[in-house]
Amino acid sequence: MTTSEWGRVDADGTVYVKTTDGERPVGQVPDTSPEEALAFFTKRYDALVVEVDLLHRRVNSGVLSPDDAASRVKSVRAEVVEANAVGDLAGLAAKLDELGPVIATQRDLRRAEKARKADEAREGKEALATEAEKIASGRDWRNGANRLRELLDQWKQLPRLDRATDDELWKRFSSARSAYTKARKAHFAQQDERREGARVIKERLVKEAEAIADSTEWGPTAGRYRDLMRQWKAAGPAPKAVDDQLWSRFRGAQDTFFGARDAANAALDAEFAANAEVKEAILVEAEALLPITDLAATKAAFRDIADRWDEAGKVPRARVKELEGRMRAVEQEIRKLEDEQWRRTDPEKSARADDMVSKLESAIAEAEAKLAKAQGSGDQKRIAELEKSLEGQRSFLEMAKRASADFS
Repeated sequence: MTTSEWGRVDADGTVYVKTTDGERPVGQVPDTSPEEALAFFTKRYDALVVEVDLLHRRVNSGVLSPDDAASRVKSVRAEVVEANAVGDLAGLAAKLDELGPVIATQRDLRRAEKARKADEAREGKEALATEAEKIASGRDWRNGANRLRELLDQWKQLPRLDRATDDELWKRFSSARSAYTKARKAHFAQQDERREGARVIKERLVKEAEAIADSTEWGPTAGRYRDLMRQWKAAGPAPKAVDDQLWSRFRGAQDTFFGARDAANAALDAEFAANAEVKEAILVEAEALLPITDLAATKAAFRDIADRWDEAGKVPRARVKELEGRMRAVEQEIRKLEDEQWRRTDPEKSARADDMVSKLESAIAEAEAKLAKAQGSGDQKRIAELEKSLEGQRSFLEMAKRASADFS
């Protein structure tokens, strides 16, 4: 009989393997020596060792999922226990059993990681739903649509949650997108309607602008163009292609009218240039009246100058403000002196000033009599009060006398 640590070959060529439960036959190898037969079944064991070692490394490295690892360990262990091989089969089975806690730990880690990713996905989807709802409540029609598309792409990249949670969050997200899309369509439909209304209004304005472009009633027509421009701005935008075309026609009509008006005004300015020279000469005379020494003579001279000023006619518009301003300055100096003279000779004011002087003099006389009486009695407190009162009354009297003198 040929034997080894883990097996033996019986006299009839049967090979046995030693196990914890005793020996069991693993087979025969015909036409071979006992040593060769034992070596054949030992090689089978060596192959199992390689397979178990490889599985051990793969499980410990985590390349297999816990479920796949457990299934593979179970399958290989059954193969080892029932293997027709000679070797430490119990040791191999024990080595496989060592993987049980490893797989359990990996399963816990996978479960925790799955829970963490689920929490992240839930938080991510809640954030996407919240942002979508915020966009839906706003009115950013241009950027909102683009942002919602980006949010949808992000949603698709997140893993699914449990059905109830995922459905609830999707309902929020989808409802926000639907509400935004509906409001956006309504907005642009309303905008299209307003633009169509603006087109009708602007076409009417263009027709009127073109109809009055050749008018020579410069003032009324210019005013009408201002009214048309206010209506144009109030109408709002029409569809862009039409709006640009209508504006080109409207502006062209304006340019035609105002160009003709400017040309007519330029001709008038040339005609009125001689009048400006006459008025400049008249202004020299008017300004020579200042400063005023004799009001009556100055007024008489200015009346003659004013008559000739009116007879001189219109001047170029660019000179009106300058020339009229100089003339008004002379007139204002004359009126200023007239007003001052009137204030000095106003009978009513003179009478009021004289009356005030008389009343103050009477009051002072009465106060002086009271002071003399107080001085006679030695009443120092009364003396002080009366002296203070008299000081103020005398000051007012001086002011009243000066005012009265201005009217004398």
